[in-house]
Amino acid sequence: MATTIRTVCAHDCPDMCSLLVRVENGRVVRISGDPDQPFTAGFACSKVNRDGELVHSPERLKTPLRRVGVKGEGRFAPISWNAALEEIAARWRAIIAESGPLAILGYAYSAHQGLMNRGLVNGLFHALGTSRLQAGTVCDTCCEEAWNATVGPIGGADPEAVVDADLVIAWGADLMATNVHFWAKLEAVRKKGVQLVVIDPRRSRTARGADWHLPIRIGTDAALALCIMHILVRDDLADRAYLAQQTLGFERVEREVLPRFTPDRVAGITGLSVADIERLAALYGKARTPFIRLGEGMTRLAQGGQALRAVALLPGVTGAYGRPGGGAMLMTAASCELDYNVVRKPSGPASTRLVNHLRLGEALLEMSDPPLRAIFIAANNPAVTCPEAGKVRRGLMRDDLFTVVHDPFLSVTARYADIVLPATTYLETEDLYRAYGAYYMQYGQRAVEPQGEAWSNVRVAQALAARLGVTDPVFGQSQAEILAAMMKGARGPSAAVAAQDLPAAGPVRIAPEGGQQFRTPSGKLEFYSAALEGQGLPPMPDWQPDPEETRDAARWPLRLLTAPGYFQSHTAFSGVPFLRRREGAPFCVLHPDDARARGLADGQSVRLFNDRAEVGLKVRVSDEVQPGVVLVPGQRPDDEAVSGTVNMLCSDRYTDIGEGATYQSTYLDVKAW
Repeated sequence: MATTIRTVCAHDCPDMCSLLVRVENGRVVRISGDPDQPFTAGFACSKVNRDGELVHSPERLKTPLRRVGVKGEGRFAPISWNAALEEIAARWRAIIAESGPLAILGYAYSAHQGLMNRGLVNGLFHALGTSRLQAGTVCDTCCEEAWNATVGPIGGADPEAVVDADLVIAWGADLMATNVHFWAKLEAVRKKGVQLVVIDPRRSRTARGADWHLPIRIGTDAALALCIMHILVRDDLADRAYLAQQTLGFERVEREVLPRFTPDRVAGITGLSVADIERLAALYGKARTPFIRLGEGMTRLAQGGQALRAVALLPGVTGAYGRPGGGAMLMTAASCELDYNVVRKPSGPASTRLVNHLRLGEALLEMSDPPLRAIFIAANNPAVTCPEAGKVRRGLMRDDLFTVVHDPFLSVTARYADIVLPATTYLETEDLYRAYGAYYMQYGQRAVEPQGEAWSNVRVAQALAARLGVTDPVFGQSQAEILAAMMKGARGPSAAVAAQDLPAAGPVRIAPEGGQQFRTPSGKLEFYSAALEGQGLPPMPDWQPDPEETRDAARWPLRLLTAPGYFQSHTAFSGVPFLRRREGAPFCVLHPDDARARGLADGQSVRLFNDRAEVGLKVRVSDEVQPGVVLVPGQRPDDEAVSGTVNMLCSDRYTDIGEGATYQSTYLDVKAW
């Protein structure tokens, strides 16, 4: 018996591919792109093409497990679902009775992008009034908050409008790794003579395929953007009418900030030549519809918010936001307006104690009154992905911390659990999805039945709610009923399709009409943000050397650059041996000058170290990176590496805006293992 199911890729990727899944006798035999999805255009990436192997991997967890060994050792014995759920509910009830709900933390994140499977677990803990995860700080809160303060909580330029662009800049975005379908759109545009410029500290695959690569120093993007503004003003390339009508505060930036960002000074800051800076500014200023694709990576450092603000403001100087094909895009999800509170906040207190995602280790080790006594983790692997990963593991080692992990595999984090629950992959679930790198939403059908005894996040949340006496309607409804409730509150283009029609509708385009809208307090593009000023933050974009980075750079000779791997972007793909082999053993990239100075040869085992930790990787010697930089692609589990995982080296310091992670503000050295 063979059939083809249309569904949606649920991995944490901006493209949100519509997929056609060929199923024979209950097994996924082929995955291909859906030709009826205009943006993802009938192809899937090399990772998702292998997701059938993820579903049917012999490494999948088959049953619930209870720990029988030491935490972290990974020794478990099978138990039944009923026994597991009863034990979890009993332990939580006892903890709440003794210490109150704040002693429990629910933690579900982005390994499943379905709005129900991602949202309902956290909705359960919202209803229980437990300590609440301030999610996303490891990824995107810095860039999102900076975007919101500048443009507002709304999506950016439509990536499909790039066909009307006359210049494209990938600023801190490796499109081939993280936005491959946008790259495909670009190929058609470039055949018409449109240039692609890549601004990135490394010569990524995207940079190698571009017309021009500018290897900027890490953390200096704001200085370059402000220098471009300086030149646009100097050369009378600013659109004064647009600035007057659609922006707020440019005259103050022009008067108080831009004079300091001359080409000579910024060349010294960024490592770029004056000639290249002048050339870039002239290209941008003379383009009528320049399109900037912003990457999140350039915001994962101490002054990441300032960097995002400065670059996102550039299209306002030339009026590009007002023309189809022009503007900037960070993400699009804010323009998909549904009633998310149905699943995320069904009941419970409006506010409670917060745990910052990136400071999970600190919370587990230091939080008091009450201390955290239980944690439930789903759709994430914090023992690998969080900064200060060593601190996270020390917290998870606590004998008095009752830990439950819901995962398809025995992840690094799951090895610290008291109870492990087998989770479905997205191909074993149904859900509603929204893209965050394109303007589409789509309902994804289940392709195959859950493997073994795997349960979805939705099923687990509803089963625990029943045992804990949580009676909000969402915990007793079918997914069709939950979908109807979410869609009842839909606004804008998202409301164009009725809930009952969504499962069969395929990809639904939800792009807003007209030019870029601004949802800031002023309703304009804000060069001057009173909202930031009210938080004690600089209201205008700027660049200053960061004192802590300056101090660390004086002590440690190398700066860390992290980026997604092409075949192992994160541990969600660790369960596919083919992809592990394609990526190779976890490695770092070192410039030939730095390798020579340390007597290191390509392929050698090396140790990366600073005051926080040391990890062991293989080294690749390449001028892909600049001298003084060590690149580590992907987040990989310990047992694939020589030793440890890269985020052990990174601090849990906050960014300037949004309390985000500062991975790229890490300094270290490398020596032979």
